[in-house]
Amino acid sequence: MTASAAKGRLIGVGTGPGDPELLTVKAVRALAEADVIAHFSKRGANGNARTITGAHFRDGVIELPLVYPVTIEIDKDHDDYRSAITGFYEESAQAVAAHLDQGRTVAILSEGDPLFYGSYMHLHVRLSHLYPTEVIPGVTAMSGCWSQTGVPIVQGDDVLSVLPGTMSEFELTRRLADADAAVIMKVGRNLSKIRKALEATGKLDRALYVERGTMPNTQHMRLVDKTDDIAPYFAIVLVPGWAGKPGADK
Repeated sequence: MTASAAKGRLIGVGTGPGDPELLTVKAVRALAEADVIAHFSKRGANGNARTITGAHFRDGVIELPLVYPVTIEIDKDHDDYRSAITGFYEESAQAVAAHLDQGRTVAILSEGDPLFYGSYMHLHVRLSHLYPTEVIPGVTAMSGCWSQTGVPIVQGDDVLSVLPGTMSEFELTRRLADADAAVIMKVGRNLSKIRKALEATGKLDRALYVERGTMPNTQHMRLVDKTDDIAPYFAIVLVPGWAGKPGADK
């Protein structure tokens, strides 16, 4: 099917990092007008994006839960994980396409921004060339977190590196060594490794730990003041740049 022959419309909706008040006006309008709202989740629980946006669903909207077959039960680099998750995205795209072929507008929720580390993009690349598609950007988790801490992240010629905490300790250390400022995402079970990489590059004292940024149960602190390496999925480590800012030498 070509885009011109398609009946429905696909919308990737960025829901922001957690605070429902950080939804954009455009996102709220798209949710109110959608015929179908699709959202990703683990088995037996609503996803965070569903929780953020639920108040804006209209009566009678069709909900399409997209339930991950695996999350952390299998290592992400294992062939079984890759096979399961690839099959999941293929099946999810087919489920969304079935509604689009009926002429429905389908909004797919994405925590943060849809095209930044989000599951939505796996459906986007499978469907956007076949159906009229719009992506509504959202406030990213990292910008929500650095705004919460009130610490400037980059200025002037600073280079910002965004790193997944799932990388090897060697790779994290190598990339942190070259960064003026950094955001380390996907912290979770990787905090001990992240801490070691920061210490090896002399950046541990600058690092900030933010847990569940902008959500009601959020907290943040200097990473050196965190006495354990236990972290939830929704955690980020910030390494601010702007070394020459007023007061930086205090």
